[in-house]
Amino acid sequence: MDPKTRMILDCFEQINQIPRCSKNERKIAAWLTTWAKDKGFDTKSDACGNLVITVPASKGYESAPTIVLQGHMDMVCEKLPDIQHDFKTDPIKNIIKGDWLQADGTSLGADNGLAVALTLVLVTDDSVNHPKLELLFTVDEETGLIGANQLDDQMLSGRILINIDSEDEGIFTIGCAGGVNTTIEVSINQIPVEAQASLIKISVAGLRGGHSGIDINKGRANANKIMSRILSKALEKLALRLISFNGGSTHNAIARDAEAVVALNPDQLSAFKQIIADLEIKLRAEFSSVEKELTIRVTTSLESDDQMTGADDADTRKIVNLLMALPHGVERMSMEAQGLVDTSSNLATVSFSKKGLHVLTSQRSVFTSRMEEIFQQVAAVAHLAGASVKTDSAYPAWQPKRDSVLLKRCQETYQALFKSRPTVEIIHAGLECAVIGDKYPHMDMISIGPTMESPHSPDERLYIPSITKLWDFLVSLMASYK
Repeated sequence: MDPKTRMILDCFEQINQIPRCSKNERKIAAWLTTWAKDKGFDTKSDACGNLVITVPASKGYESAPTIVLQGHMDMVCEKLPDIQHDFKTDPIKNIIKGDWLQADGTSLGADNGLAVALTLVLVTDDSVNHPKLELLFTVDEETGLIGANQLDDQMLSGRILINIDSEDEGIFTIGCAGGVNTTIEVSINQIPVEAQASLIKISVAGLRGGHSGIDINKGRANANKIMSRILSKALEKLALRLISFNGGSTHNAIARDAEAVVALNPDQLSAFKQIIADLEIKLRAEFSSVEKELTIRVTTSLESDDQMTGADDADTRKIVNLLMALPHGVERMSMEAQGLVDTSSNLATVSFSKKGLHVLTSQRSVFTSRMEEIFQQVAAVAHLAGASVKTDSAYPAWQPKRDSVLLKRCQETYQALFKSRPTVEIIHAGLECAVIGDKYPHMDMISIGPTMESPHSPDERLYIPSITKLWDFLVSLMASYK
């Protein structure tokens, strides 16, 4: 392994010892602040907790423009159902398998801890020549670009920004979709469960999940949608009542798992199991190329108590109909850029308990007007079910600048270094560049990163050789400013 790559991975392993789920970045921010002060670098933070570390220019680079290197401190915390891991206290375990780095049954956090590690090694390597640098590390990116949205507009002096939060080495991102989260809540009429009723738990598991922007066009199954199909199919022939429903984990991940508990007459149990068995065969055929581990489990003989309640017959059907009708997946492909998703929606999380039904969805589009359209569709379906609807965490699209001076320099540097041209693209995921560019209108920006697969899931892994290429590119790019 290349020595610099080894140093970056060692630094990343240190970072992975520190819990840093979204909204829990206090310890990683403190660690970074202490690290910076130990190196003699100035730091400042804003009211939201975003951190800037200022690194003086190398000798001979004092007159070069200041460059902002940017990443985020938080990570999506996902784990396999059978893994015992407390993300508030337990470190992430790094495992090298061949050319890939992954975790032990949890998300790896290379999104975006690798960016943090790379920049720390870069600015402490005396052999690297660079202009004055501002290392901007934001908080709460994964729940809706919250840190970037609340970034103080006086935090940065640089007007050249390199975001290190993309997931394919050799691809330069110059634009992204905007997005919004939509929350749906429904009050449900709940009545006691009949003493003679059978309680059945259905579990959907083994799905790949993934990023709701990057992976939305890959045909992966959504556990919330599959559970809704199971319940809808059963309601065609059987009388059942919904006791609970919990699926998905966060707004920007495709739901991997879902569980529901239903009550039905004992004499219908056999028919219910057969419906699920038949549907499982069909679902496995539908998703045979992408979801090879899809499983549906049925657990019977659950114990009830006198306090247990569930939705009545009418509201059970209302919940299931709502979840069936809510859109999920690609709504429109781009007419301007081949292969680019234009507009999508993600049925992210569902929870139903005594408090009622709570559904979190997220919409994305490269056009604000189309994002408004898909939100209106979601809201219309929800209103038909008598639900309340609210939005939050909205962020704009990042419109590409094809005449970017930074893009041209990056292309020339990459071509000279690797004798091949990089790919330039717009992505369907949200990037902080969109929000930062809105606050700093004259910022010239690009997003780069190492090669990763399946971020936001326990399948997340990082291609180690891509780190070496990313390092070499950044070192050459910094040197080009003399």
